[in-house]
Amino acid sequence: MQRDCKRHPIKPHDKSHLLNNTVCEPGGYLESQGYSVEPARAIIPKIQSLLEAFRSFGFTVYHTREGHRPDLSTLSSREQQRSKKFSAVGGIGDKGPLGRLLVRGEPGHDIIPELYPLPNEPIIDKPGKSAFQYTDLRLLLDVKGVKNLVICGVTTDVCVSTTMRDANDMGFDCLLVSDACAAGLQELHEAAVKMVVQEGGIFGAVTTTDAILEKIGF
Repeated sequence: MQRDCKRHPIKPHDKSHLLNNTVCEPGGYLESQGYSVEPARAIIPKIQSLLEAFRSFGFTVYHTREGHRPDLSTLSSREQQRSKKFSAVGGIGDKGPLGRLLVRGEPGHDIIPELYPLPNEPIIDKPGKSAFQYTDLRLLLDVKGVKNLVICGVTTDVCVSTTMRDANDMGFDCLLVSDACAAGLQELHEAAVKMVVQEGGIFGAVTTTDAILEKIGF
């Protein structure tokens, strides 16, 4: 079901959807929900390769991370209770090994050192799953004239998928980098990737890191 990158050419403005500590570090939010962080850790070299290539060509890069205000005023009671239900250490806003889970300003909310943004790369702090809801990402993209998005990060079935679906509805052409994304469970990752390419690419196209690097000549 995978689409080759050559059928979806990359243009000079692209987006990378990256990782943060609370998702891919031991003691963070993902682990608190009973998932292994190993799938998320495994894709870091792929994203590093994409970052190196995109930066060398001057492509625009945006980093996104989910997190709430310290007073939890951006968190619904339903979401808070849901996050506590299957957690051994607590839900969103509770204290964990990396600070309060999914709270802005805590150590676990920062982007991991391996993928840290350059000073000129915007960070989009989002209170939910989509990078477009209650953020200025759409404005940033419109100002730059961006129309083509290359999306990667975690988790494939939640934040990545939700962002891609929103972008598709807004008229952006989206390219998902399947081996630079991960989910808590492999079957969820595979299902999310498969959904993208149904009906001739209902949400966009799918490719791999190597295909992108080959296409741009890196």
